Amino acid sequence: MRFEQFWKFTRKYEGSLLNKDQVIGAVIVVGSILGIIVYGWLLYSFPIVVLQLTAFLAAAAVLVILAWIGWTMAITPPLESIEPELTTPASEKT
Repeated sequence: MRFEQFWKFTRKYEGSLLNKDQVIGAVIVVGSILGIIVYGWLLYSFPIVVLQLTAFLAAAAVLVILAWIGWTMAITPPLESIEPELTTPASEKT
């Protein structure tokens, strides 16, 4: 089903049974369950390759997040220090 058809479907039934967020949530749940089933089948069929690929993707995801944090810290200019203004009381000005 193309995205446009899915969008028209959700808009058609928006006020009746489920709102858009609930439909998206249901799609995420169904997709996750199907992903678990497919991953289990792949793990049973090709155990070494799937485990190696899983370990690589997990390590790569952590390292990409660390690289993103480092990049953000490297390109962000330092904050200007905020110093309070020294003011004298009104009675001392006269």
